[in-house]
Amino acid sequence: MRKPKTNMPDEQQRFERFLRSRQLKLTGERQELVAEVFAQAQHFDADQLHMALKQQGKAISRATVYRTLDLLVQCGLVRKSSFGDQHAHYEPVRSNEHHDHLICMNCHGIIEFFRPDLEHLQEAICSEHAFKPLHHSLQIFGLCKVCRELEPEGLAMSQRISQLSV
Repeated sequence: MRKPKTNMPDEQQRFERFLRSRQLKLTGERQELVAEVFAQAQHFDADQLHMALKQQGKAISRATVYRTLDLLVQCGLVRKSSFGDQHAHYEPVRSNEHHDHLICMNCHGIIEFFRPDLEHLQEAICSEHAFKPLHHSLQIFGLCKVCRELEPEGLAMSQRISQLSV
């Protein structure tokens, strides 16, 4: 007889249902990973997550981190994004929360924003084209206020960006 799960966070319950549907198990390592993912306040990459777990004394392999992140993305609990660099960034998906990103190409800072009017416009566009959206991501690349004020670094990056778009 199975013990009933008590006090398991919603994310872990959802992940467990997802894993069971694929005949996989919610192992202790996977539970620790889910907990750490949802403890993150910022975007992170797989290596940062692995390092955070390692610093807590948790012996979880890098391969397990990558495989579990892929499963969490498939489950819809984690969003995977590329912000113009060579590796993936992740963030937990929290209950119906949506936001878009401004990405500084100089300092690699990420500014999250939400605009209801922009969301309504996207819905209207989809409706006009009888298109059913399943997911969307808006990323605007440029220079943040601090980098724009830096001279000549901000100016040099701005010129490189201009050359790329020609």
